[in-house]
Order: sequence, then structure tokens, then C-alpha cells
Amino acid sequence: MEYDITIVGAGIHGAGVAQAAAAAGYKTLVIEQYKQPGLGTSSRSSKLIHGGLRYLETAQIGLVWECLNERHRLLKNAPHLVKLVPFYIPVYKQTRRGPFTIMLGLMLYSVLGGKGFNKIPRSKWNQLDGLKTDGLKAVFQYWDAQTDDRLLTETVLKSAVQLGADVELGCQFRHAMTESGTCVIDYEKDGQTRTIKSRVLINASGPWINSTLNKIKPSPRKLEIDLIQGTHILVSGSQKQGVYYLEAPQDQRAVLIMPWYGEILIGTTEIEYQGDPEDVAPTETEIDYLLGVYQLYFSQAVDRSHIKSSFAGLRVLKRDGESIFHRSRETTLHVDKKNSPMVLSIYGGKLSSYRATGEKVIKKLAKLLPKRTAIANTRILELPNLKS
Repeated sequence: MEYDITIVGAGIHGAGVAQAAAAAGYKTLVIEQYKQPGLGTSSRSSKLIHGGLRYLETAQIGLVWECLNERHRLLKNAPHLVKLVPFYIPVYKQTRRGPFTIMLGLMLYSVLGGKGFNKIPRSKWNQLDGLKTDGLKAVFQYWDAQTDDRLLTETVLKSAVQLGADVELGCQFRHAMTESGTCVIDYEKDGQTRTIKSRVLINASGPWINSTLNKIKPSPRKLEIDLIQGTHILVSGSQKQGVYYLEAPQDQRAVLIMPWYGEILIGTTEIEYQGDPEDVAPTETEIDYLLGVYQLYFSQAVDRSHIKSSFAGLRVLKRDGESIFHRSRETTLHVDKKNSPMVLSIYGGKLSSYRATGEKVIKKLAKLLPKRTAIANTRILELPNLKS
């Protein structure tokens, strides 16, 4: 079997590239190790389609603008999956960023494509899900979007299939050889090795990205990365007003507390992870950290007995000597050869901008691929409703 594009990984970026490739008319194959798409990192995010308000602090203006534009498209193309919800930023006496700083950030966020913001009057503070008011100086409200990340990934991959892409789930990528303008790829499924040929190979394997490159000959150069673990906990309780954007007292990081299928989701952490991505799991320290943030800000009693579940995912960050907070969240498209690439690896990436990333991948490779007739435009393509 011969393909134009073969993708290793059916997380949100693998699904997004598959959709973009199939929409452009390319014969496309996706290889995924799990029996369902999105079971790795793409089901363990903070469940948000957003611009990334905190990235303004590190001057990542282009990333915020792109993500807000993609949020706008998803609200239009997938209203059954992506919905605007109110976000609240309480500012206390001890908060590192004062009301004026927060207001300036929200003004810039609105200019870049947000939905505006306002200041909640003191008379309505008692309506904010039991938010503690001792030392509270101001509460700002703005809007961003929430989604079910696993379901979004499944839906994008379904869209790719509807456009003609092939998908192989529950199989292992074994190795690939790039020679004479062709990638010869071996993968294993149901105990049998299958061999296909492809013009290019897309490495969208998330935290397994460099492990995948190790299986390709000639061996492409790899970027140095760190895997950053982010943990969430789901606790019993009711939260009706929206998402709370809070400052963790331990390290001044942002922690989000949001309603999630009738419970409360709290996350996330950021710690360096060493080990097999398959083994990532929440630590006791992370759980205590997240519970501590909730207990500081809300009057409702929540402790370990209220935890319904927890999960941890891994983010890929390029190693550049900066602290985790100050590192760029921009997606890097890394190729094996500058002039005639046959292997393209996706380092990093945001859930919110998966479609734009897919479009960039196809644009980067278009001159090297056979001429095909596009059958859809992902900018305006509505995503299917899997529940209908």
C-alpha cells in the first residue's frame, strides 16, 4: 500500500494533520498505538480552547492571537463541542499581580480577539461559588471556551476519515527507512508486521516523539526536550458560575478550577518528568498542591476524601535554559532535511491551535507532495456530531 502522508500518533495533532491532509486531497494513513484516539496527552489537558492569557506575560503575542482565532473558528464549526464559559480572576491583597496589571492584560487579550471583560461588583461576590472574600480587592470576568478534549480528538479524526483518511488503531510503529524519495514503514498489528510506503512521515507522537525518531533510518536529528507533567484532580462538589483563574500561593503559578460533568476539576501542575511516558501518574505532592489551592480560595470543605479521580499528562517543551514558566509554548515543526524533508516532527503544540498546526504542516510539505485536488477547507469545515 502506498500513501502520500503517514502520521504516527492519533492525538489531537495527529488527528489535525490527518484532517488537513485528507482535506487537501492527499492519500493519508494514521497509525496509533492505543485502541482509541487521544488516550495519551490529548485526553489529559485542562479541557480548554483558549488564547492563553498567561502567555501575554512572556510576550507570546503571536501564539495568543493564533489560538484566539482558532477558538473563534471552533465556536463556529463545532458548537456542540466547544462552548464559551465565563472565567473569573480574583485579586487579593497578597496576589502578585494587582488589579491594574490584570486589567491591562485583559485589555490586550480583548484586542487580540477575546470577548471583552468586566469587573464584578462587590455586591455580587457572594454569588461566586463560595469564593472567600477576606482580603479580596477585585474580581474580573472574561470569556474563553471549554471542550471535552478526548471527544474533540475523536471528532477531528472522524472528520479526517470522512474525507478519506485511513486509520489503524491498536498498532505499534516499528521502524522506517527513508531512501530514494520514499519512506518504507513497518508497523505491527494483531501480531503481524505490515509494510507500507509513504512520500512523507509525520511524527505526531507527543511525549514519545524522540523515541519515534530513534526508529527511523537514517536517524534524523532530534531536538533536546523536557517532559513536563501536569496533574489534575476531579473532586465531588458543585460549581455553577464558571472557571476560576487562581494564583497558587506556593509558586504564583496559574491554577484553574472549573465545573466538569457535575464535579469540580482542579489543575494543573508543572513538574519535570523522567521516565517512560506510559507510566506518568499524579504524585502525592501534586495532589496536596492542588487541594491546597482550592482550600485557600473556597469556603467549601474539600479534602482527599472528596477526590473522585486524578490524571496526569505530559507536555513537550524544548530545552533552552529558561525556567519552565518562561519557555515558549510555540509549536516547532522539525524536519529531517531542509530542502527535501521526508520526516516532519511536531514538537509541542496547543489543543486550541491543532487545526492551524495541521494547515502549517501541509503547507510546509506541499511542494514535495504529488499534485492533488483539495476537497474541503478546514477553516470552514463543520466537525461531525458523534452523538447524533
